[in-house]
Amino acid sequence: SAVDPAWRRGPRSPGAIVPLREAPGPEREEFRPRIVPYARDPNKPHRKVLRTRYIQTELGFHERLFVAVLTSKATLNTLAVAVNKTVAHHFPRLLYFTGLRSAKVPHGMVLVAHGDERPIWLMYETMHYIHQHFGSDYDWFYIMQDDTYAQAEQVKALVTHLSINQDVYLGRAEEFIGGDEQARYCHGGFGYLLSRSLLLKLHQHLDSCRNEILSVRPDEWLGRCIIDFLGITCTSQLQGQHYHTYELAQNAKPEKEDEEEFQVALAVHPVSDVTLMYRLHKHFSRIQLDRAYREIQDLQMQIRNLTSLTPAGEAGLTWPVGINAPFLPKSRFEVISWDYFTEQHLFSCPDGSPKCELSGASKADVSDIIESALEQLNSRYQPLLRFSKRQLLNGYRRFDPTRGMEYTLDLLLEAVTQKGHTHVLVKRVSLVRPLSKVEIIPMPYVTEATRVQLVLPLTVQDLDFVANFLDMFAMNTLDTHDNALLTLLFIYHPYDAQRVSQVDVFAAVKAMVGELEKRYAEVKIPWISVKTEVPSQVKLMDIVSKKHPVDTLFFLASVWTEINMEFLNRCRMNTISNWQVFFPVHFQEFNPALVYHGEQAASSSTDFLRDGRFDRHSFAEACFYNSDYMTARTKLAADILDQDEMLESMEVFDVFLHYSGLHLFRAVEPGLVQKYALRSCNPRLSEELYHHCMLSNLEGLASRSHLAMALFEQEQANST
Repeated sequence: SAVDPAWRRGPRSPGAIVPLREAPGPEREEFRPRIVPYARDPNKPHRKVLRTRYIQTELGFHERLFVAVLTSKATLNTLAVAVNKTVAHHFPRLLYFTGLRSAKVPHGMVLVAHGDERPIWLMYETMHYIHQHFGSDYDWFYIMQDDTYAQAEQVKALVTHLSINQDVYLGRAEEFIGGDEQARYCHGGFGYLLSRSLLLKLHQHLDSCRNEILSVRPDEWLGRCIIDFLGITCTSQLQGQHYHTYELAQNAKPEKEDEEEFQVALAVHPVSDVTLMYRLHKHFSRIQLDRAYREIQDLQMQIRNLTSLTPAGEAGLTWPVGINAPFLPKSRFEVISWDYFTEQHLFSCPDGSPKCELSGASKADVSDIIESALEQLNSRYQPLLRFSKRQLLNGYRRFDPTRGMEYTLDLLLEAVTQKGHTHVLVKRVSLVRPLSKVEIIPMPYVTEATRVQLVLPLTVQDLDFVANFLDMFAMNTLDTHDNALLTLLFIYHPYDAQRVSQVDVFAAVKAMVGELEKRYAEVKIPWISVKTEVPSQVKLMDIVSKKHPVDTLFFLASVWTEINMEFLNRCRMNTISNWQVFFPVHFQEFNPALVYHGEQAASSSTDFLRDGRFDRHSFAEACFYNSDYMTARTKLAADILDQDEMLESMEVFDVFLHYSGLHLFRAVEPGLVQKYALRSCNPRLSEELYHHCMLSNLEGLASRSHLAMALFEQEQANST
């Protein structure tokens, strides 16, 4: 195989590894790396070497395949949409090209409009656009029409077996009308494949081809251009790979096409209407599925045959064959629990309640797994027996991260024999929904340079913890010159607000802020005063939101939070404008009086693995952009109208959950540590918020073992 052209690059960073090409042997070429010593020229000024963010960029790796679909005014909203719904999501990058001017783009499609519907001009502009925008990013370019059905997986498999160092013009070879018998062009209706090296050479001749070559068909024009200026003719097979095509007859029915040529075709043409496109997709999907099942059966048979030769013998054969063995816990703390369910209810609910109604995705999952179980039973015992479900007696499921979702079902079945006799029996079946191929979800690019605006709400009950918060903020952000600002939100009770001119309950905090501003001359810490009896998180955020720009990245903090640079960077990376908000689950330390019995804690202040727990009941900390909050808040306002009392029962998390289409990223955050403190739970908040606050206090006291030891010592003391 050839070496990727990414090796051939310009200036490299100090100490970079580059290949040394030896004299080619009779059979193959060998490449060995050598170290290039770095010697700086003393006569030239020293420049800092800038490294790319990703290794792939520095090595010059390319994406594999780019697909261009040529469409028109008549077929943009029909065949082009059908292509987009059937095969577009199987290709890594697909664009549609048309000659329309200011065309209306159907949903989910990326359209490039050239503004000229002449076929030759459209082809010329398309090739020029592909070279200009994607020529340096992809190795292969596949050009097809919207009346072509292409098997995406087969096309992708084809390019993986071709060398990228050759000039490739691959498709269905056709003779020119009245032309050279040896020359061939690739028929555009069946699609054709161009290599990057050919595209780079062809680009400099496109203008000459446009002016000198006359043709009615754009595929003929392109083929003549490649032949005349590059001397390369279209071929249907290359490097042992065949480009199979099939020409559909008029009124053809894909379901009845049984020719071998049709079954192995990479591209089918012409597709006359949308319905035929979907029927072709269904037919070829079924062929691929049947092929996959046959391959699975063959692999399972090979595994069974080889298992007897292993040290464990047939006892080492796992079920299902070819799937990872179940996870084996090494202690009772690693045991994966089973969730019990029936057809109506689930007995392990997300909110912690013992019983809840089976609905949504869980209901669809249970229905699908029961249907699959019946299908497997009937396929195994027919025609002797035919099963039908009467009732699901018991259902159990658990997620095993090593293999997937496991199910155990106790089914009450009715079995009918060939003679029509009916029997009722109970049968236990086990099923596994294995983990399939892992896919990388594309995410918008973010950096760690974004400024974070910390917002700290404070009540009178929080005064004892403010000094520690400000000290940690100064040490971890101001001393390190981190790009972070702080805004304090003083929440006055109406009684304290009336006496603020005589006695300001936040006077000590304001004095601390003044000391910080004197110590750090370039830092300003503003504060906002609010008077309320019920400090609703949403109402407070409304006030803060109006005083900051829309592109502000907020971190809604609590007074017990220990701010550090590590977490602030994760706040920046996990929060994406118009895409994702981040709600970290902080680590809550246990009560030291119960854990250490008055002794000094053994762990250091820099070690977060101290006795404690991740507080999943708290949603106080959040990272989000102001623009995203304002959008969700606008939808909330339209929903509740003037019922402001509903805001008292909501948190910012609820606003994003119910009134935004953003991703809510909720994850444990080991860099966000809070020391133990007994929270003050406001009974005037909603029942749910008050309940979460009380649970957080109770579960944050100590672990079960520490609580048991405290009770034991108390009983011992009482008995004596």
